[in-house]
Formats: sequence, C-alpha cells, structure tokens
Amino acid sequence: MDIRTLRYFVEVVRQQSFTRAAEKMFVTQPTISKMLRNLEDELNCTLLIRDGRKLLLTDTGRVVYERGIAILGEFQQLEAELGDINHLNKGLLRLGIPPMVGTMMAGPIGLYRKLYPGVELKIAESGGLTGQQAVLNGELDLAMTVLPIQEDSALFGSKLLFSYPLCVLVPRSAPWLEMTAVEPESLAEQALLIYNEDFALSRQLLQLFAARGITPKIAVRSGQWDFLAAMVQAGVGVAIMPEPICKKLDKSSLMWLPLNSDLQWKLGMIWREGMYISHSAQAWIRCCKEYWPTRVGQ
Repeated sequence: MDIRTLRYFVEVVRQQSFTRAAEKMFVTQPTISKMLRNLEDELNCTLLIRDGRKLLLTDTGRVVYERGIAILGEFQQLEAELGDINHLNKGLLRLGIPPMVGTMMAGPIGLYRKLYPGVELKIAESGGLTGQQAVLNGELDLAMTVLPIQEDSALFGSKLLFSYPLCVLVPRSAPWLEMTAVEPESLAEQALLIYNEDFALSRQLLQLFAARGITPKIAVRSGQWDFLAAMVQAGVGVAIMPEPICKKLDKSSLMWLPLNSDLQWKLGMIWREGMYISHSAQAWIRCCKEYWPTRVGQ
C-alpha cells in the first residue's frame, strides 16, 4: 500500500463517487478504480460495496478509511516540517484576517515581506468565526479573531495582539452632541447597524444585549466597516465599532462615543492546539510582536 493509493481511497469515500474523486485528484476514473482494486487484492478483502448510488464501507473498509485519514494527516505534517528546512527561503503562510482590520495589518505584513521575501502570503478575508473554523479544518495556518474564543477554546492556541474599547458611531447632531458616553440600554430603541454573523464581535455584542435584557433592532448587517459608517452618515442608524476603526472616519459629519461596558475589542492570533506550527507561522507571530511590542500578549 502506498500513500497515493490511500489518498485515492479516502477521496472516493469522501466524494461518494469514483468520478468526482478522479476530478478532485486530477486523474482518470479508470485509474482510481484500478488502484482501489489493487488495494483490495493486496489486503485480500472488500473495502466498498455499491448500494444504488451510495458507496458503503465494509467493516474492513471503515478501519482502512479511519486509519487512512490519520496516516494522511501525519504525512501532511511531515511534508510541512520538511518544507521548513530551507529556513524560510520559500514557503506559504495561509493567514485569516477579518476585513475590518485589513488596513491595520499593512505594517506587520510589510515587515514580514521584508524579512521573508520568499514566503508567499495567502490571505483569507473573513469574519473571525469563519477563520476559527478554517483553522480547525486545516485550511488556514493562523487566523485573527476576537478573544476570548467562546466555543471549543481548548482546541486553539492563542496570543493577544491588542485590546481597544468599543464606541457607538453616531451622526454629529443632537441628541448625541450632548452626550459623553452611551449606555447599552439607551440603544434599545435605535436602529442598529452591526457586523455579519460570522464576526465574533457581532456575537459578543448580542450576548451583551441579552445579558442586559435588551432586544436590539438590527437594521443592517455587513462585513464592511466603511459601508456601516456610510449608513450612519446617511441616517439609517447607529453602529458599534472598535475605537481605531472610528478614528479612520470623517469627524466633520460623524462622532463616536464610548460604549459604557466592560466589553473590549480584544484581537488575537489563533492556531490549532497540538498541531505543528510552521516556521513561517512562528515568524508571523514574531513580526506581530515586534510591530506591536507594547500590545502583543506574552
């Protein structure tokens, strides 16, 4: 049994189709069929049984499938470790960055590219919750998200990057001009502009409202902070945003007031606990620490 045959078998089971597995693996369908027949002959057993359009695993097939997944995972780990031997002269770092912090990451990204020009940065722009799942699935090496992680926290390692207060973004007009801070309860009757469901900050805000017995009137959801700010400027409603995002906005037409709560925008870097962290990923964490020496958590 070789690793290629094992990959073909696992993919056939995942796809429930020889044809789809062949397309996924960039080989012909007869090639996959022949390899699996050879595997069954080698093991002297039947691994798959056809039941109409379904492919069912035999008892032996299930053992081979489950062990195959583990073996392929270990082999992927081996490949990743061997790829690091070149001391970051080449490589790939798959990094998840939420859209609203993209501009804040220009500095660390520039530093990283200067230090490690041979490493390709593949950046996925998505909300923190989507990034968390992508890290668990092995689709990303690292991702930025709001801390603390509330679900499956034991599955992640993390490092705090920075923490900022939250502000309520409002038009520069009455009655806001007379206020110095905003209580969460006072937002109950306001049309609220909030981030999409895949943003961890959105979940934390809804939990804050629920704890205070508030049912927010959500008018608009978006993953783009500049769009939400434009909606505030147009009089559609008010938004809750981290302080550094608010400071990018037009002070002549907008203003932001502190949200009176203990909730902070704590952004951190996460990875899957217990998994190999590549040298390129470790180097990224070091770059963040160097760029924000007084903010990055120890």
